[in-house]
Amino acid sequence: MQFPKRSPYDGLEPVDIHSKIHEVESLSNVRVFTEAEVAGISGQPGHFEVTIRHGGAEERMAVGAIVMATGWTEADPAIFSSYGLGSYPNVVTSITLEEMASRGEIVRPSDGQPVRSAAFVLCDGPGDDSHFPYGGNVSSLVALKQAMYIRERLPDSIVYILYKDMQTPGQYEYFYKRVQKDEGVLFSQGEIRSVAEGPEHKVLLEVDNTLMGGAIRMEVDILVLSAGMVPATLDPEASGSLNLQFLQGKDLPTTKFGFADSHFICFPYETRRTGIYSAGAVRQAMDLAASAQDGTAAALKAIQCIEKSSAGVAVHPRVGDLSYPSFFMQRCTSCGRCSQECPFGALEVDDNQHPSLDPNRCRRCGICMGACPVQIISFDDYSVDMISSMIKAVEIPEDDEEKPRILVFACENDAYPALDMAGISRLNYPASVRVIPVRCLGSVNSILIADAMSRGFDGVALMGCKPGEDYQCHFIRGSELLENRMENIKETLDRLALEAERVKVMEVEISDSDKIPGMLEEFVETVREVGLNPFKGF
Repeated sequence: MQFPKRSPYDGLEPVDIHSKIHEVESLSNVRVFTEAEVAGISGQPGHFEVTIRHGGAEERMAVGAIVMATGWTEADPAIFSSYGLGSYPNVVTSITLEEMASRGEIVRPSDGQPVRSAAFVLCDGPGDDSHFPYGGNVSSLVALKQAMYIRERLPDSIVYILYKDMQTPGQYEYFYKRVQKDEGVLFSQGEIRSVAEGPEHKVLLEVDNTLMGGAIRMEVDILVLSAGMVPATLDPEASGSLNLQFLQGKDLPTTKFGFADSHFICFPYETRRTGIYSAGAVRQAMDLAASAQDGTAAALKAIQCIEKSSAGVAVHPRVGDLSYPSFFMQRCTSCGRCSQECPFGALEVDDNQHPSLDPNRCRRCGICMGACPVQIISFDDYSVDMISSMIKAVEIPEDDEEKPRILVFACENDAYPALDMAGISRLNYPASVRVIPVRCLGSVNSILIADAMSRGFDGVALMGCKPGEDYQCHFIRGSELLENRMENIKETLDRLALEAERVKVMEVEISDSDKIPGMLEEFVETVREVGLNPFKGF
């Protein structure tokens, strides 16, 4: 059974998966391969070549886009050993209880007796975050559903649900209220302090920080732990690998939790491999209804990808862009940095170790341009020469020679719109600031900083997205790569005999327009204390 998806959200619904399978298999334009695996994928959006291994043979086919929806597997039970899993027979996971319910009887594993009392633990305590990341809404709903299993089969039973945070998003709040009305289901916040086995294999729990204000002890027939949802891509036995024939590896880049890496707010279905989309629990922990919606959205993105690649324009995200990076190969040093730093695997290397572009993988971020130490990479409408020309074209009003001159390189996705909103809101920031938009901070390197300093700017602010676990860089790694290049920038300043304080990275979200004036005022004051650029006037 699954959680209710429609009003009045008070009863469980059957999972009609078999009719869905039959419907798909009956479609004349759909081929279904069972007991198969992907042996290899090469090419680019609109022109992928996929090799499928099944029945002892391999078959190659051309496809325009790929949706990865390989689902999840159960986390290693050993991570829940502190709760008694594996030590006490009547401590089980929610998967085991689901299997019991599907067979019709919910009994104690130790002796096969009906369950008269049960405790569900959501495993969302401080020590569990790394085991079940971003899965609180799933574990909460599963516990509510399985509590109904027990209460419907055994009306005289008692069920306890113990949690740190109960998460029932959206319309599922009605389902939560429905379970709360059941007098046989008791809820409490709490942290599990100990789990032990009592007489007749009863499970003894000690729970602290409860709603009653202190610790409680309880004895139950069975303890049910929320099973961790691990993306199938992390399980070598789940055949979740795409076996990409890409320079940067055979699988999709993932977050530290194993989910397919993406810009998870603006482009949640996009992966770091253009034309390959993720859906369902391989993207984040989610329930059946959310997975179905996710799959639909990813399929629509795949259709869009095929249409864009067929039209010869950028697949993502600069829709309609006809430009590609070009390379002045006569000066290429074969260092490989462009192919290593491209977040999307758009650059391979040829036999001469020169960059080779798969154009439909490219997202026009310019990070390769920033990675190149000899400036051989440019776009028709975006290049180092163009940015340098902008730096030269900046005019400072007369009589301002003795005031700090500050140049801001602003990411056009978050920082530049935030600056624009600051202006619309009539917020004031220092008049000595001049702004040049860049596609991504990852397209900026020490050469542009040195150019600005040699032109007499007193300080350079690099304004872009926040790197880190919850970053929202539109090009995934742009801000992170700039942070890595800061050491090169400091070395450049040292060679010019300039202070490191003259360059500052500013992390800005698009919603930070009210903070920007203060950030710039602080930087201008720092530059003022350091002093004017000695190159000014030369």
